[in-house]
Amino acid sequence: MRRSSALLLAAVLATTPLAVHAETAVTIPPPAAETAAQGAGLETAVLAGGCFWGIQAVYQHVKGVTNAVSGYAGGTQKEAEYETVSSGRTGHAESVKITFDPRQVSYGKILQIYFSVAHNPTTYNRQGPDIGPQYRSEIFPQSEAQLKTARDYIAQLDKAKVFGRPIVTKTDTMKATFFPAEAYHQDYAIKHPYQPYIAFNDAPKVENLKKMFPDVWRDQPVTVAEAEKGN
Repeated sequence: MRRSSALLLAAVLATTPLAVHAETAVTIPPPAAETAAQGAGLETAVLAGGCFWGIQAVYQHVKGVTNAVSGYAGGTQKEAEYETVSSGRTGHAESVKITFDPRQVSYGKILQIYFSVAHNPTTYNRQGPDIGPQYRSEIFPQSEAQLKTARDYIAQLDKAKVFGRPIVTKTDTMKATFFPAEAYHQDYAIKHPYQPYIAFNDAPKVENLKKMFPDVWRDQPVTVAEAEKGN
């Protein structure tokens, strides 16, 4: 779906430059409470919310994130690759595995960004021009603490009716196996900033992060290539 939507965006841009708009970010409160994880050191979060290019691009600009890798999670098959996942029949969702330092950015803040600027949590199997279960909204908790924080936060936001519609984000799959995506998908938005799909759907998300979360914004994004060199 994404390849065809990119071509469609290019065609629309050529005729009506103002006709296509990215989804609007929503100002939301932080979690009222957060269940702290046990232990010290880096933590991981795995989130799905549409095309992984945009989700990855957002978190690459967040202070405290040491790596953000595009990939696939949530399916029952023991392997995943782009062509089969794109069929929508594998059960996998395009996801991003975020490694972060909780001393600099909390899991609650990771979720606040996720619900506010990274995607629309009120549409389950669709984000922007992309349609199908592989683009669903889902959090894959990596611990009981993450599960409780996510569920409590969803309940808080729904009670406050900040979106006008119920949040449909799923949280049921614990510690889903994560499969890194192919190399050409990594750092995609950084490498292709003028690609029509990126320009219209993903660049605005990064800009909204900068405007709405200046406390965790960093100008220089962390890339997968840089993170791998540091390991």
